[in-house]
Amino acid sequence: MARHRTQAVTLSDVARRAGVSVATASKALNDRGEVAPATRERVLKAASELSFQPNALARGLISGRTRTIGLLTDELGGRFSMPILLGAENALGNEQMSVLLCDARGDAIRRQHYIRTLLARRVDGFIVLGDSNDIRPSLTRDIPVPVVYVYGESADPDDVSLLADDEGGARLAAEHLVALGRRRIAHVTGPHSYRAARDRVTGLRAVLEEHGLPLAGREPLYGEWSQRWGRHAAHILLSAEPEVDAVFCGNDQIASGVAQTLLELGRRIPDDVAIVGYDNWEDFATDCRPPLTTVDLNLEQLGASAVMHLFSALDGTPSHGVLRQPCRLVVRESTGPAAPPGQ
Repeated sequence: MARHRTQAVTLSDVARRAGVSVATASKALNDRGEVAPATRERVLKAASELSFQPNALARGLISGRTRTIGLLTDELGGRFSMPILLGAENALGNEQMSVLLCDARGDAIRRQHYIRTLLARRVDGFIVLGDSNDIRPSLTRDIPVPVVYVYGESADPDDVSLLADDEGGARLAAEHLVALGRRRIAHVTGPHSYRAARDRVTGLRAVLEEHGLPLAGREPLYGEWSQRWGRHAAHILLSAEPEVDAVFCGNDQIASGVAQTLLELGRRIPDDVAIVGYDNWEDFATDCRPPLTTVDLNLEQLGASAVMHLFSALDGTPSHGVLRQPCRLVVRESTGPAAPPGQ
């Protein structure tokens, strides 16, 4: 007799259909390693045929896990938070795990409240998302489950911290400009207090030194992460270094501002001056005239990588130390071969 539509399919039904014990069916559905591949396939087929939906609470009681992750951020509305969160959520969703998201808004009291709240919900682990690539105090001592830090380096070297490789990203930008024949390369960036700004300067200087080139203007122009600063800095730069033929900018907003001033002053982009931005923020990079060559931080992949390292920790093989994810260069029309002499 056909099963009544409102009658729930149980694990016992799946086990009976597959011809195995309930314990074996449970192990197969929870991907436990002690089940033979042929048996696992038979159980999965039976579950599919019966449209079996495992009870998350019961499965958690059996495995000791709730299949829920706490994701703690300090700046939910920040430019970098959303892509990282999207990458993490996609990776967790692929594993049929749930996310509890809390925004501490940079407040230590709120942060501790959310840690207690998430632990009361029996989350299996934490992903702690920073608002910059900078060093932050470790929270691990207050959290008795695995913790992964992303886009923010824990001060405890025993923790695992996943960062975007800002120095490596700057090297990509500088090597691109040098390969195009640019020899008077300047740098306009954000506040010196930002570690990301300092790391990008380090990467740029290293490439210039390898090729025996000075930094145009001798020193980077530090300022704000804004178009306004980019416009102002371009005036300062051209007054001091009228022969500059390339500008590497600390972000796409600055690059967009630099481009505006260069065009207003009659400089052709990229013929006279090539421009490279940073972040691949499409609102600025693609709307800039001309569209910006820029460095992409691969933020969604950074979020997905944080989930993979958390899974490894949950499986008993935690990572430690700082792991820097490579960036990639996105080439658009703001860079190109230098015009031949005399043209």
